[in-house]
Amino acid sequence: MADLNALVDQLSALTVLEAAELSKALEEKWGVSAAAAVAVAGPAAGAPAAAAEEVKDEFDVVLTGDGGKKINVIKEVRAITGLGLTEAKALVEGAPKAVKEGVNKEEAEKLKKQLEEAGATVELK
Repeated sequence: MADLNALVDQLSALTVLEAAELSKALEEKWGVSAAAAVAVAGPAAGAPAAAAEEVKDEFDVVLTGDGGKKINVIKEVRAITGLGLTEAKALVEGAPKAVKEGVNKEEAEKLKKQLEEAGATVELK
């Protein structure tokens, strides 16, 4: 049997990335998931998730309303997405809907400004 104290010392020396790789390798080898262990961890698991959200680098531009200027908003949606008139109209009328997904923050802010100038209400997720 392995010396458990030596094993604990070796695992303690791992970086976070190495520990994540080890976890993934063990999940694949044993055919299990670490999700149950995370659920048991409880509140401690919530802090890293909150930190990860702050570093978000991909955003969805979501149209929440046309602001009473439906035609202008449809034109802007068409210009942004390249959709045809019918598809753009359906997107605007079906709000809230994503206009663009997985864009960087700079582009998301630019698109939000364009849509708001056309009269739309927009949020970034």
